[in-house]
Amino acid sequence: MGTRKLLLSIRSCLNQVLNPTRYNTRIQFFRVLDQSPILNQEFLAINHQERIKIMSVKDSVVLITGASRGIGAATARLFGEQGAAVGVNYYGNQAAAQEVVDDIQAAGGKALAVQADVRDPQQVETMVKQVADAFGAINTLVLNANASFKMAPFIDHPWEDFEAKLLGELKAAFFPCKAVVPSMIEQKRGCIIAISSGVSRYPMAGSISHATAKSGLDAFVKSLALELGQYNIRVNAIAPGLTLTDATAFIPEEYKNHLMEITPLKRNGLPEDIAGAIMLLASDEAKFITGAYLPVSGGQQML
Repeated sequence: MGTRKLLLSIRSCLNQVLNPTRYNTRIQFFRVLDQSPILNQEFLAINHQERIKIMSVKDSVVLITGASRGIGAATARLFGEQGAAVGVNYYGNQAAAQEVVDDIQAAGGKALAVQADVRDPQQVETMVKQVADAFGAINTLVLNANASFKMAPFIDHPWEDFEAKLLGELKAAFFPCKAVVPSMIEQKRGCIIAISSGVSRYPMAGSISHATAKSGLDAFVKSLALELGQYNIRVNAIAPGLTLTDATAFIPEEYKNHLMEITPLKRNGLPEDIAGAIMLLASDEAKFITGAYLPVSGGQQML
């Protein structure tokens, strides 16, 4: 029997051994893997193939807004790795978006960089058409583009900054949904995932505009889920905790360390952590989940 068939056979047996008294057998198996680089490499390859099968978004057409960096870029790379065709939206940094596209294509995936200010309905329509012309109708939309905001206490917060954050956040969700939902209704399938924030439910001092805007996004998600469920379109929100990206680089290290200490998993989040949760909600494994608010915060936010 070849190495690969042997491993599959062994793993199949192990997966059927659910009795706790056989736990040591599993431990011994993984110790053997650790001592054999060849077997370990083969086992990892099998795991990778099974992960693709289990969490398959193969042949999906995905549009990710704000995908040139951070969470958006990690999500684009993961979807590309899993066989989806990915529209990588960017606002101003074409080079960063193209780097994400190049990474996906180098791994054998399909991707296209598309520029648009997602607060502008005409630009959004053009972007959606570009992706649809290249790959077909969009069936998964990730609302990741985030309007910048000013950290300031309410007493010092000018209305103009507050208004800009609220309108920017909601436009960045409303216009992409307006552009893709009609084709999702025609397909009788669709998945929309909005990136919210833990501060929408647990605000922090100085974040009044961000917390209010994300709370509005959460309500938007629930309303869409209610209306679009009849068309087999699922709409959910993911609420990251502190995630280490260039967008959070301004946060003092002392505060990041403090958050690590009060987080059950004892670390800050990474873009790949959020991308994995997005992948879960986009997959068929989550086909009966809609209207949900999923914290991805290492246990810091528990519902």
